[in-house]
Amino acid sequence: MNVEKRKKWRNRGIFLLALVAALVGSFQYISSYSTVSGNVNGKEMPICSVEMKEKKVALTFDAAWGNEDTARILEILEKHHVRATFFMTGGWVGKYPEDVRAIKEAGHDLANHSETHRSMIGLGKEEVKQEVLSVHEKVLELAEVEMRLFRVPYDNYDDDVIRGIQACGYYPIQWSVNSLDWKEYGVENIIETVLGCKDLKNGAIILLHNGAKYTADALDGLLTELEKKGYEMVPVSELIYKKGYYLDAAGRQLKKKQRR
Repeated sequence: MNVEKRKKWRNRGIFLLALVAALVGSFQYISSYSTVSGNVNGKEMPICSVEMKEKKVALTFDAAWGNEDTARILEILEKHHVRATFFMTGGWVGKYPEDVRAIKEAGHDLANHSETHRSMIGLGKEEVKQEVLSVHEKVLELAEVEMRLFRVPYDNYDDDVIRGIQACGYYPIQWSVNSLDWKEYGVENIIETVLGCKDLKNGAIILLHNGAKYTADALDGLLTELEKKGYEMVPVSELIYKKGYYLDAAGRQLKKKQRR
């Protein structure tokens, strides 16, 4: 084989190696991304709870308005040695930067609740991206935390919204137990609503609001009752599976069985 032919075959070999490497890289990216996907019968779903044997639940607070009770909520959580997850809007982060830092210093999850707290259905891809990443950048600069948990405002989502959130590297997180604290029916109603919910079980994600009228008043009693039932409260980041999972029709996260 002459020199020109050897060069030609060598260049072909380099090209093929580069092509294989690119395909492998693409496969790895898709595989890692698919672990964040929650497609159920063709419909994209957020994570609403987790199937698990351990008696653990996650306490979550949406921080979109008001701040009168945040410090008190943090004190009560510390009293019970509970770490929770705070889903914060961009407006709330901008108004209360010291509380964002206090939440971080107390060991709680900092999580994303959109920039403007508007319905995201019907937004374009760039608008969805802006709603997610604007808050992300604020918290990264303020608290040096790379958030990875996102809660859609008003529980209002469709396939495009969920895919847009995932494309930003986030896990969409909703809830399975709604305290209805925002209805302001009183302390006992909040406690009874949570404890009486049929979906209060291992892996439940409980929705509360840091700015609702009676939430701080109800929190100590709620935590006491959950502890009596044997539940350990953990942040969402420690409750969910990060990869190798699938969701059922209710958004319950189940771990894929390993092949033998």
